Amino acid sequence: MNSHPPNPSPRGALSRRNLLRGGAAAGGLGLVAATAGCGSPLAAGLAGTPLNPGTVTFWNLFGGGDGARLLLMLDEYRKQQGSPDSLVAATFAWGNPYYTKVSLATLGNKPPDVAVAHLTRASNLAAAGLLEPITDETLALVGLEVEDFTPAAWEAASFEGQSYAIPMDTHPWVLFYGTEVCQQAGLLGADGKLARIQGLEAWEAALTAAKETTGRYGAATASVGDDSNCWRFVNTLYSQREGAAPLMSEEGQEITMDDDLMVDTLGAIQRWTDTGLMPKVVDVPGAELMLSQGETAFFMNGEWEITTLQSIEGLDFSMAAFPQLYEKPAAHADSHAFVLPKMDRDADQLERAMGFVHSMLEQGMTWAEGGHVPTYLPIFDSEEYKTLEPQADYAETATYASYDPAAWYSGSGSNFETVTGSQIGLVMQGLSTPEAAVARIRSQLETYARTANPL
Repeated sequence: MNSHPPNPSPRGALSRRNLLRGGAAAGGLGLVAATAGCGSPLAAGLAGTPLNPGTVTFWNLFGGGDGARLLLMLDEYRKQQGSPDSLVAATFAWGNPYYTKVSLATLGNKPPDVAVAHLTRASNLAAAGLLEPITDETLALVGLEVEDFTPAAWEAASFEGQSYAIPMDTHPWVLFYGTEVCQQAGLLGADGKLARIQGLEAWEAALTAAKETTGRYGAATASVGDDSNCWRFVNTLYSQREGAAPLMSEEGQEITMDDDLMVDTLGAIQRWTDTGLMPKVVDVPGAELMLSQGETAFFMNGEWEITTLQSIEGLDFSMAAFPQLYEKPAAHADSHAFVLPKMDRDADQLERAMGFVHSMLEQGMTWAEGGHVPTYLPIFDSEEYKTLEPQADYAETATYASYDPAAWYSGSGSNFETVTGSQIGLVMQGLSTPEAAVARIRSQLETYARTANPL
């Protein structure tokens, strides 16, 4: 694990964005076109060759089960339009490489009509002037309005009071549980679902009962191989604490973490690993294997792992919102969203782009099957979704989602998550005290806070 951030340039240094403006068209677009394939329709569009009139170009970063479901939705859109040429879609590598491609293409005035972005990354794109604002008039082109979306996600889509993204889902950190082990441990209610767990004492009692049943552990989550997962775990717990300040404020220029509360939160997690209620060292596949083999009652991760667990033959599991252990409910989350990269587009192009977005939102049940909580209320409030199990059993998390604090170095898969998660992982493994980990987190984040925004 890389526990140290790179050495960023001090404030006042030449803006990387200004540098990119000069070289994006010459070099950056070649990178994207090569990824798409030089003979592809997308590459032709990027190179300036006209696409078929009415074609929508769309970029995304979805793989695995999400990617498979997205293909179904894209095919449905093409059927709705009556032409396979109505849409050209491209999928790129998840994380920083994807956002670099979107930025470079937009700076070179060759972006897609619509792109996917995590809400925790969209604010950075907006700050760099790379996104079109989403106004009431834009939404009205296809009969949408702000009130059609869950409030927490829509609020997270704003930057400096203006919306720049249309949230597609909320994807929270949740609790998976093995129903057979939980039944034997007396943790299920009369309805066969996990009985309510609230408070630290109740949580530790549940872990103890589960450990006594499995003979190994009560709960498992990755402590190695996934720094972001370690951060999501702690953000869920820290955000449940009364008075817990965001780790950063002022767009990341001030570190406002409550060190005492963070030390106490990490201390609780280390107590669980030290006493064997949770394993000290395990990665995501290992934790999933423990659940499938009855070596733990609980597995914690993002709800997107539902697809993997459903593929394990003989595994009987369900899902729930992570319990409220402290003063208020909270769960780490992010959202996938649609953004309109800044470009010279006419009224017809804008309406086509929004029509595509509207089609994707209307197909929200297909997306929800992969675990994501719909943000589009006509889907979220539908009887069909309310009866979708186990997905609907943690839908409440959309109302108290805790997103990464805003900063140019923050967001899904960011340096911020690496800095925090790597130190949290050391605490879970018993290789660092909570106090030392918090001191290192603060020190490393302060390095970023003193660094000029390269966007």
